[in-house]
Amino acid sequence: MKIFARKKKRNRFLELLIKQAELTVEGWQTLLKYTKEPDDALAEQVSIIEKQADEIRRILIDELNRTFVTPFDREDIFALSRLIDDLLDYANTTAEEMALLHVEPNFYIERMVSLLFDSAREIHSGVMRLEDHPNVATEHAVRAKALENRMETVYREAIAHLFQLPRDVDHVVEMLKLREIYRHLSNAADRGDSAANIIGDIVVKKM
Repeated sequence: MKIFARKKKRNRFLELLIKQAELTVEGWQTLLKYTKEPDDALAEQVSIIEKQADEIRRILIDELNRTFVTPFDREDIFALSRLIDDLLDYANTTAEEMALLHVEPNFYIERMVSLLFDSAREIHSGVMRLEDHPNVATEHAVRAKALENRMETVYREAIAHLFQLPRDVDHVVEMLKLREIYRHLSNAADRGDSAANIIGDIVVKKM
């Protein structure tokens, strides 16, 4: 007599969150390439990725509205999706404004984007491990939070350096442009930190 193993029910919400996080990694990776070799095509690619992720989020929200019982807390699913979406949005706005304002990448921008790319990867890994290996998910969330702290250190260094620059009107204009870009990256770090917190919350509730 054959004994068939019971097939595990597919977690549709987790699949969508993983896809969102995957696209967010791709978006930050593309922005990192842009900081090394500025190209309008790369900036446009970030925008395309962001639109693809928006569609995934729309599907997730629709599924959430039509589902009575969810595998994780409904509010946590919504919040994590929103924060991952925000994280990618800031990659897109950074690329858009760098292209629009003709801001050349510098050491600080490249370093901050690199840290945010690493943070996006940790969040993606954390989401992937949520269901089967929650303790590992927590480890990735902790790493993402540590990267946020490092990111804020570089941000403060970048701002301090900015205020050493002004010598004439042109330098002031350049300073204002760079401060806007730095602000986008700092906001992105905040969203990454909050997403890591939600991952931690989900794990605690599963225990």
